[in-house]
Amino acid sequence: MLSSKNLLLKTKMTRRKQSRKPVSKKPNSIAKKPKFESNNSESVLPTMEDDGYEQIGEEGEDGNFSLKGSARSHSHGVQPLGNLYVSASSFNSRNTGLGNLQTLTDELVLDILGLLSGTHLGVLSTVSKSFYVFCNHDPLWKNLVLDTCSTGFLYSGSWKNTFVAHYTNSCNNIVSCGIKVRDFYSDYLFQSWLCANLEMKPEWVERDNIVRKRGISVEEFVSNFEEHNKPVLLEGCLENWPAMQKWDREYLIEVCGDARFSVGPLQMKLEDYFRYSDQVREERPLYLFDPKFAEKVPDLGTDYQVPKYFNEDLFSVLGDERPDYRWIIIGPTGSGSSFHIDPNSTSAWNAVIRGSKKWVLFPPDMVPPGVFPSPDGAEVACPVSIIEWFMNFYNATKSLKKRPVECVCKAGEVIFVPNGWWHLVINLEDSVAITQNFVSRRNLLNVLDFLKRPNASTLVSGTKDRVNLHDKFKNAITESLPGTLDELIVKAEEKKNEQKKLTFWESVTDSKVGAFRFSF
Repeated sequence: MLSSKNLLLKTKMTRRKQSRKPVSKKPNSIAKKPKFESNNSESVLPTMEDDGYEQIGEEGEDGNFSLKGSARSHSHGVQPLGNLYVSASSFNSRNTGLGNLQTLTDELVLDILGLLSGTHLGVLSTVSKSFYVFCNHDPLWKNLVLDTCSTGFLYSGSWKNTFVAHYTNSCNNIVSCGIKVRDFYSDYLFQSWLCANLEMKPEWVERDNIVRKRGISVEEFVSNFEEHNKPVLLEGCLENWPAMQKWDREYLIEVCGDARFSVGPLQMKLEDYFRYSDQVREERPLYLFDPKFAEKVPDLGTDYQVPKYFNEDLFSVLGDERPDYRWIIIGPTGSGSSFHIDPNSTSAWNAVIRGSKKWVLFPPDMVPPGVFPSPDGAEVACPVSIIEWFMNFYNATKSLKKRPVECVCKAGEVIFVPNGWWHLVINLEDSVAITQNFVSRRNLLNVLDFLKRPNASTLVSGTKDRVNLHDKFKNAITESLPGTLDELIVKAEEKKNEQKKLTFWESVTDSKVGAFRFSF
């Protein structure tokens, strides 16, 4: 007989979607106004006791999930809506505490609360138990911190505490009340907590179908992978990088000193970022993602070398006017980038120095399930968090005729991401990586076509002069590499014509009936 302690309920979930620009390399920007869409698909949510959560279930094909070992129960006692149906009472304090606003969806209530200041949120939280829970939803305070603390912040256990500490100039004696509210049911608020505390299921990680190569020649890489626009994981490329031996946390903090790096919309010292990443447990952790790291800390730029397979970088003809092209990436477990295509139709390589990353890649002609790009490619609607995509959409990839390319890229390995490929990345542990976008002769015509699109001012990224980048780049190529463009255009035409040609057997086969045809 099932008890309320181990009952697994399938409840209707709201798949939250955010809009983002796929041309931006910058991950995990805060979505203040996400777009939401309800549906009838089901996800497994655990029941909950007042003092904490029982075991969610064993791993397996039944779709159950496991919480991280250090996961604590929701700080305010929010339960999934399905629990209401097995409760002895039909009372939901969420509704009574909101009064006439109870007819609004949870996400709309949070959108409205997102317009308030910290002071007004604090005052409103005293009105009722329901407003207490909503006004203490930590992402509301996260947005306030990122909007108002332009010089950085010292994370203090929660975003609300961080906001208060910033304005009281004290990180001490801040106590999180964490009042438990009985009989509060909300799938939306619960899922935010659940996504922040779920372990990656083994089946999400174990699939590894990427081609792996070690010690191949540049010519083999070009002919087998770059020419065919296929991803590959390269092993043994980083053995001579000083970064592989030097880049532990202590070294990075020491060498970076007071330099500030891009973290979301802010600039932070690395030591302050590590303070945040050590404590945080949230659905979408902030990612350190900085394109000017080598200029800020020159030692970092000399601790690695571009692998020989990617030495041709034609954007370099623009000198200081080239778009952003290289980034240092640092993030805790669970951080990463949701589905996007790399900027300006470039290809990329990503080298892991510390940690490991799960990659899921779809070719240009396949849009990942749960991802909805606008017709012009300027906007993409997708799940708010990476874990949410795995929960709701990963199983759908198993029934696709063409399965995505997947792998776990570990320290010392490099992945080649061809232009136009959709990809999602999540850190399986605290990670440090270097990534660069590049243009080679194999991709030059694609990039030029992309830069001259009618909506280039919207799509092009990484440069202030988006409108004129095409002309500047084309002229620089013509001047620095005379004849290259003409040669590539001729080769592209020959390849196109070759693909149109029919073989002898194709020419004598009736494609409609699959039989031979003869003309006399």
